[in-house]
Amino acid sequence: MSARKLAMISYRGLQLAFVALVAGQFFVDYPFSWWWVFLPLVLSCGIVVALGRSTAAEQGADPRPPVEVGVPVTGRWSALNSPADKVPSHGTHAYGQTYAIDLVAEPEEGGRPAFRSLWPLVRRNRDFPAFGEPLIAVADATVVHATDWRRDHLSRNSLPALFCLMLVEAPIRDMGGAGWVTGNHIVLDLGDGTYAMYAHLQRGSLTVRAGDKVRAGQEIARCGNSGNSTEPHVHFQLMDGPDLDSARGVPFRWRGIGVPPGGEAFTVERQPAP
Repeated sequence: MSARKLAMISYRGLQLAFVALVAGQFFVDYPFSWWWVFLPLVLSCGIVVALGRSTAAEQGADPRPPVEVGVPVTGRWSALNSPADKVPSHGTHAYGQTYAIDLVAEPEEGGRPAFRSLWPLVRRNRDFPAFGEPLIAVADATVVHATDWRRDHLSRNSLPALFCLMLVEAPIRDMGGAGWVTGNHIVLDLGDGTYAMYAHLQRGSLTVRAGDKVRAGQEIARCGNSGNSTEPHVHFQLMDGPDLDSARGVPFRWRGIGVPPGGEAFTVERQPAP
């Protein structure tokens, strides 16, 4: 087991210990002191900070050139949380997300529901044009991991729903591990020590399973809203290993597009399936 993997297991264990200590006072009569109750939480935060600094130092000392791959979607989409704007793009190096990017489908300008302050609190996934859109393999690859049993929840695109996601749902999923954060996801081995991960897939949409060989352009799943997601969207990233707990992010370039910055729309023509 790698040191990074062990550190992530310790991080989640300390978070669970904090929750157990706080909840335990309501069921068990024991001497209570806030300083040692919060100690596991402080230690877990320290592990995350240390891992982030270590990853940044390692990638700064030995930077990998961007890997050019195909685009994982077709049609008209917009980029969010792009590594073209900042690195790490999602504010963390955890789970190999250093150069991750999010994509939302916008068949036309204003074609997806906008964020609302109060109402509606949530929306059905079918209201978003990204939901159910096909995702394609970015290169010839081997499927390393594939799961699609987790539910697609309603959107979290209002302030009350977003607060619930960030303050309640996200910490609980984080304690559950990478699979709960990414939701339904697939990991492809592209060769040469590079792996592609697609997250938040639609429940029951996978067309491949672990061990399958796929061809570039082949449909492998559909866009969903599972895991730590505010609305149906595609989360895509490259990394240097298949284990999200220990993988480090790898920069990418999409063939013919590059890396679209946040807010930029782009269109990819649909190609015949291989």
